[in-house]
Amino acid sequence: MNRNTISQTRQLFIIMIVLPISMLIVAPALSGEYNALNGVKGIKAVFDVSLRSPKTANIVFWAVQNVYTDKSVHSLKEPPQMAVVFHGPAVKLISTDHNGFNESEKEELNKFADMIRQMKKDGVKLEVCEYALKVLGVNPETILPEVDRVGNGFISVVGYQSQGYSVVTIQ
Repeated sequence: MNRNTISQTRQLFIIMIVLPISMLIVAPALSGEYNALNGVKGIKAVFDVSLRSPKTANIVFWAVQNVYTDKSVHSLKEPPQMAVVFHGPAVKLISTDHNGFNESEKEELNKFADMIRQMKKDGVKLEVCEYALKVLGVNPETILPEVDRVGNGFISVVGYQSQGYSVVTIQ
């Protein structure tokens, strides 16, 4: 082989092998649409939830779920870690007892329950405050099985924050 052929072979190798592999490594960094993720290795977030409207819950939780499943978040070096802690009126949203809700709200609650089930399957930690259940008269046995019960939801939020989770309040 002459030098020209070797040089062309080397160039072809770079174009066919090295370049595509390089793009796979660099692409996540280049394709990110969030400047806020520049230099971030991974995200840890705890959502402190006390809202009461089933319709609003479905709208807001689409965005919450998206934080966990977003391609930009998953392109980071570390996988996302996410927790949701329900307290206050939000405990009624994760109960199978729909007394006190009208028909359209009951439909929204069923959609919300499906979303909660999917979030659990995806790996999101879900907790409910037993103190809030007691104060609001919600039977703990009616809470969706995907949601873990904790004595005091504020302790969970503070604990997650102490572990480096960012706190996002949803009211």
